[in-house]
Amino acid sequence: MNKKGLIIGILVVVLGALTWFALDLQGNQKASDARAFNFKIEDTNTITKINITDAFGQQFTLLKKDDVWTDAQGGCVSQNNVSLILEALHKIEFKGYLPKKSEARFTELMATSHIKVEIFQDGEWTKTWYLGPATPDHYGQIMLLETADDGKSTAPVMMKLAGMNGLIDPRFFADPRQWACTEIMALQMEDIQGVKAKFHKEPYRNFEIQKKGSKYSVTRNGQRLSFVDTTNVYRYLQGFQKIHFEQKNFTLSDKQVDSVKRSQAFCSFEVKTKHERIALKLYRIKSKEEQRNEFGQLVNMDMNSFWCLLPDGELVRCQYFVFNPLLLGHVYFPAMENKFPDSLKTGTVQ
Repeated sequence: MNKKGLIIGILVVVLGALTWFALDLQGNQKASDARAFNFKIEDTNTITKINITDAFGQQFTLLKKDDVWTDAQGGCVSQNNVSLILEALHKIEFKGYLPKKSEARFTELMATSHIKVEIFQDGEWTKTWYLGPATPDHYGQIMLLETADDGKSTAPVMMKLAGMNGLIDPRFFADPRQWACTEIMALQMEDIQGVKAKFHKEPYRNFEIQKKGSKYSVTRNGQRLSFVDTTNVYRYLQGFQKIHFEQKNFTLSDKQVDSVKRSQAFCSFEVKTKHERIALKLYRIKSKEEQRNEFGQLVNMDMNSFWCLLPDGELVRCQYFVFNPLLLGHVYFPAMENKFPDSLKTGTVQ
């Protein structure tokens, strides 16, 4: 082989080696990239435990047993909130890389402030999400991933939920009050034996329903109403199937809670079933600006929500939207309006 042929041969070998090295490097880079944003849980049914630690160090644990999620002590938690988390774990997808010039800054920022989500599948830890700040366009989240197989990624990436534009971190919270079950009543009509609504400053709104055998009687302040449509009684009692409060108390101090409890409730509401008695006290919330109440009058009261004292002594915030079908007896029993002040009579109640 002449010298020229030898040189060409060497160049071919070197070029081949460089090509193989480049392809291998590119393959490794792609594998490394994939590991950096492989946040997705393909089968969320395999998830048995989720630990959430917020930026303040508060931790909350979710456990699954027989397809029902509870807290670490086996207590009731909002299944809807769990569903939102499972949806995020499955719909997470890669949005993009951070600009090189900002990568270091966000890495340092996430080291000091993040939400940590530890995911366990079939009883074993598999992945941990670290949720940092919002992406610059607020259509995603800056995140880091740690897995049992590949360890913790070295640089954060931008992630989002498939088919959605928005932040991911609001789904992940560790405050136990936000996880509390909100159910107050879930009663079937046939189980209800009696209902009593007493409006302390508006006695003309009082009404009481009593079941006697298979029949119902409706009274106001001890007097039977002149006419009651049994169909409307059924319609009213069917409204007890799903009564929830809006949220736990996040705003009032213990002193303020005691003050509310000592004040006059605008309504005392009681339901008796075959097995229990549920007694509630409802308190108005003052507003700075006038709002129209249930009868169209202008009042300095919040007409969206009110405080409710539960049977166990806890004060929670409720919505009129949920409770009005139970409180506005005259909607179902028009004869009640005979004793209403003239300014409140509609004359058109069906």
